[in-house]
Parts: sequence; C-alpha cells; structure tokens
Amino acid sequence: MPSCVLAYSGGLDTSVILGWLMDEGYDVHAVYVDLGQPCEDREAIMRKARDIGAASAHIVDAQEEMCRDFAFPVMQWQAKYEGVYLLGTSIARPLISKVCLQVAREVGADAYAHGATGKGNDQCRFQLAAEALEPSVKLIAPWRIEKFRNAFPGRTELIAYCEQKNIPVKASAAKPYSSDENCLHISYEAGDLEDLTVNGVELVDFGMGVSPQEAPNENENFTVGFEQGVPTTINGKSVTALEAVNTLNEIGGRNGVGRIDMVENRFVGMKSRGVYEAPGMTILYDAHRYIEQLTMDRDLMHLRDRLAPEVAEMVYYGFWYAAKLDALLAFISDAQKTVTGEVTLSLYKGNITLDSRASPNSLYDEGIATMEGGGSYNQTDAEGFLRIQGLPCRVQGRVTPRSY
Repeated sequence: MPSCVLAYSGGLDTSVILGWLMDEGYDVHAVYVDLGQPCEDREAIMRKARDIGAASAHIVDAQEEMCRDFAFPVMQWQAKYEGVYLLGTSIARPLISKVCLQVAREVGADAYAHGATGKGNDQCRFQLAAEALEPSVKLIAPWRIEKFRNAFPGRTELIAYCEQKNIPVKASAAKPYSSDENCLHISYEAGDLEDLTVNGVELVDFGMGVSPQEAPNENENFTVGFEQGVPTTINGKSVTALEAVNTLNEIGGRNGVGRIDMVENRFVGMKSRGVYEAPGMTILYDAHRYIEQLTMDRDLMHLRDRLAPEVAEMVYYGFWYAAKLDALLAFISDAQKTVTGEVTLSLYKGNITLDSRASPNSLYDEGIATMEGGGSYNQTDAEGFLRIQGLPCRVQGRVTPRSY
C-alpha cells in the first residue's frame, strides 16, 4: 500500500484530506509541526488524526528554529510584503516542508501531501521548498486534483464530510473563514472576509490580543536588548528567540498592537484579502529599526532598504531554499554585526512610541550633530562639499537651461 506524510493542522481541510487519502488507498502519516499555534489543543489534534485512522501521528516542535533561523533574519531585513505584511505564514511553510520530509524519511513514506489550495500561495511555498530539499519528491496536492474538487466543491461539503465521519472541526457554516496560526501571527481569510465591504477587524475573533479600544488606558513601558541584530533581552532578562516572541506577543497583545487588514497580490496572480495579527513581531520590527538608526552605516542601511522588498517577495512566493536568498541571508548576517543596544518602547492602545535608545556602537555624535555653536563639525567645510556636489547641476543648467 502506498504511504504519504501529510502536513496536518487538524483544521477543516487537512482533516478531510486525511480521510480522503485513506479512501484513496494511502497509509497516511499525519505530521503536526508545532510552531506555537496559540489557539490549538495539540493532544486533541493528534487524537483526531488517530481517530480518523492515520497510520501514525507526529508532533514536531520547531518553534525555536522558526523564530531563530527564519523569522529573525527576515526581521533583520525589515522585510514586509507590499510594505505591510510581516510574512508570518510565508516564513513557516518552508520549515513545515523540511520537517515533513524528515518524517517521511523516518517512516519510509512515498509521498508528501498538503492541504494548500490551487489558488493560493501556500502550494508554492510547500512545493518549492520540498523540491529544493528533495528534488525527486512526489507531491500530492488534493486541491489540484479534479476528483477531489468534484467531491468537495466548497466548504459546505467539507463540513458535511466531517459531520458524516464524526470529525470535529472549528469551522462552521455560520463563521466559515479560515485561519492559520503560529507563534509569529494568526492570519484570517475566506468566507465573509472575501466581501470587501465587511469590516474584517470587527468580524474576526482575534486569538492573540485585545482590540485597541479594549486595551488599558495607561501606557506600558518595556526594554528590548539586541546583540548583532538578534533580540536577546527583555527588561534586562536574557531570553531565547522563542521566549522573546512569546513575551512580546503577551505585551503587545494586551495593548492592542499588530492588527492589519490588507488586499495583497498573490504569487499566482490574483488579489486576495487577509486580516492578520502579529503583536510580538510588530514590536520587534520597530525596536530593531530604532537600534539600527544608531548603529548602521548610512549607505549600508539604504542598500538594505532597497533590497528588502526583494527579500519579502522571495519569502512570500516561497523561494526560501534558493541561491539568491542564501546570499541575501549571508549579507544581512554580516550587516547586523554592529546592531547591538537597548530600546525602551511605550505601548498605548495599538500604538508604539519610542522612549529611549542606546548602543555601545552608536554612530550618533551629539558634538557633531548639535545645532549649537562649537563642536567638531566645521560648517565652512560644507562650502566646498556643496560646490562639488552642485557641479553637474551647474553644467547642465548652462547647457540645457530650465524655465522658471
């Protein structure tokens, strides 16, 4: 009998796919990659996989690896897809593929199955990562199989299948939007969120924090310390990568930080609407930028900023295991060597403001920057500087005069 591993979340789609693959004659090894999904009962998910009939059910904890080796390098790039999205789902997918392939090797599975649709980005992220790691891998994507789509043309049929098989699911006909969770963020899409006239932030039951309106009526202050671009302390206490994310999720969540509602351009070409919450990573992006402002060379920062959309696009599309991103990750690791220091932030009802920042590598020199008299900067030097900078403008102005 053929066998496969299934990237299994325990949600509606993968629960149905687990049963359907068994109906198709596969031994299915369910793999739940624990990425810190904040609203999920892991034991119940494993029990459900076994109850459906999985050949085996595996939980693999990859939270620390995701934060340390995936999320933090992307944060160091200040990479945001289309200027807004912090890439929480995009970051997780190549790691899920890596873990599933590792389990497939352990159990001797013939194929790797996932529940991503043929319309979305996740199919690209799962497959591009898997093929980069194991070029001969056999992928099973039921949503790209006509037989499966005919059996399940919509969420109503998926829910009905679960009811027939006595499979409990979170989704319902009354609130059929889907969610993807990990410790970096939760995303919400589909169902009523496909209607752009609906206020998505009001519709969604957020899992990581309160709304700004429900947040406390006083500021909350805290300090984040960085070493070479990596957050290592919170309020002076040493933290691992995962501890940093979880602690800031709690702080940001209770202060209403990190919610967005956007229409984005998917890799496959269509526009889609998503609602996201990422309290901890939103804080880290801001805190990291404040330390960089002190410690990073101007031209290096500007080069990084020009390349950041390229990195965000590669991560969003699914090209994590690609030569170009390998080189870009090596670049940012070197560029972050001086990004060490502490920043104190203040949160109030969804807003993040800066209280103070300091670094042993600070390039800020008050004696040079001061607008008061004296200091080590000689303003007379600017005369020659500007005469040289203005030379091309003067020559062009004589040759091709501008009207004014």
